[in-house]
Amino acid sequence: MRRQLTFAIGIIIVALAGVVYTITSGNEPLLGLDLQGGASVVLEPEPNEDGSEVSDDVLDQAVDIIRNRVDGLGVREPEISRQGSTVLVQIPGVEDQQRAIDLVGQTAELRFRPVLGDGSVDNPFPAMSKALCAPESAEDEDALLELFNDPTPDADSDECMVAVDRAVPEVRYLLGPAPLLVDQAENPGARLTGEVLETAAARLQLAEWVVNISFRSGSPGIDDFNSLASECSRGTQVCPPTGTSPATGAFVGRVAVEIDGVVESAPTVGIDNFERGQVVISGGAMTERTAKDLALVLRFGSLPVELTPQESRIVSSTLGEDALDAGIVAGLIGLALVSVYLLVYYRLLGVVAIASLAVSGAMLWTMIAWLGDSQGLALTLAGVTGLIVSIGVSVDSNVVYFEHLKEDVRAGRTVRSAVERAFPIAFSTIVKADVASLIAAVVLYLLTVGQVRGFALFLGLATVLDLIATYFFMGPVIRLMARRESMGEHPKRFGIPFADVETAQAGS
Repeated sequence: MRRQLTFAIGIIIVALAGVVYTITSGNEPLLGLDLQGGASVVLEPEPNEDGSEVSDDVLDQAVDIIRNRVDGLGVREPEISRQGSTVLVQIPGVEDQQRAIDLVGQTAELRFRPVLGDGSVDNPFPAMSKALCAPESAEDEDALLELFNDPTPDADSDECMVAVDRAVPEVRYLLGPAPLLVDQAENPGARLTGEVLETAAARLQLAEWVVNISFRSGSPGIDDFNSLASECSRGTQVCPPTGTSPATGAFVGRVAVEIDGVVESAPTVGIDNFERGQVVISGGAMTERTAKDLALVLRFGSLPVELTPQESRIVSSTLGEDALDAGIVAGLIGLALVSVYLLVYYRLLGVVAIASLAVSGAMLWTMIAWLGDSQGLALTLAGVTGLIVSIGVSVDSNVVYFEHLKEDVRAGRTVRSAVERAFPIAFSTIVKADVASLIAAVVLYLLTVGQVRGFALFLGLATVLDLIATYFFMGPVIRLMARRESMGEHPKRFGIPFADVETAQAGS
């Protein structure tokens, strides 16, 4: 009897301590996209230049980069996963959903290019720049002029290209090829791209937001940028020679910072070497948000493949709250109906069953809140469904025991002996049934993606806690009740029909 009392009191203390800890520590369940609102987008990779499909390794690399970007936004428990040849990104709780969608899918291919000339639609690039890009015929020149008037971003271009200025879209730049890196032995054919960066950070400089970029040391790194800056400044073949007449519109000694075919900044560079953290990207149109977004995508690198939004969905917080309210109402209605059934059919045994549900529910709430706070586990609508289904699993455990008890009484045993004999047999059946549920939950979790995994996880967690509550609370409490004479004297109060007791006594 002392052992049973220890079990019952011990698990009650554990459940109450968990609730107190959850409340005092401020832990609360972390809600998923469908319960608190947010953004969801399915990204599809563009085929390779030869028309072949993008490899799995490239997609996995893209998923890692996107995950780092989303973490940089401060989003808790984003869901970023591959679904076949596409990438699913779900970002709960962000205020600016469209900004998040734009950020995760931005290729952010960074290249440093020499500026060969600039102008507006009415002032096309200068003759000197045309010569450097070497149009061989009038048709080539016309094509280049058409491109200048209507530039098409091409982040992967290693040739001359026309790009717009992000701060002043009316301005067009004619850019030379991104130069090869200095260290050709280790990087044969590699271009001066974002791989030379170590990190990037947004900061306020003289009332203007800029992005301070820090280069890697050596090559690929600051040596390659300084080599490009020096060539542009000295007037080598890479850039227009110094002294070009301003009337032609040529710009001398400028290096463009081009991202996805758009010039973020085109600073003038000198012959002196730059330090690793001395280069900044600035622009008149750069705000705090755009500077931080740019620093974010540069810090975690460009995507290895161009991703196109195939399907995007924005869930408002209002819709999420409605879904949560509906889930809570459904759970309360189900719990109320089950409680009424237990009380009507099993009387005081039903009270024990409801108390067992409360104990397992308290432990479950503590676990969900703790996992949400420490591990970022999000509770979705599918997870709520799993919790509602788990109510039925818990009730089944109680019903199995109670019916075994009644069968033993009908078979001629006293109520006290029936309680002792029925529990081990019933618990063995309960374990087998719950293990079957756990196997289904594990299979669903391992072989599915998205919200189905949430359903499986919470159903499995609730099933394990049900076994704990059954063994350490329900069984011991009913055994303690059976030691009191009232259970044998007033069996109806415990849901055991008096006729069953009479039959048992007559048989004995």
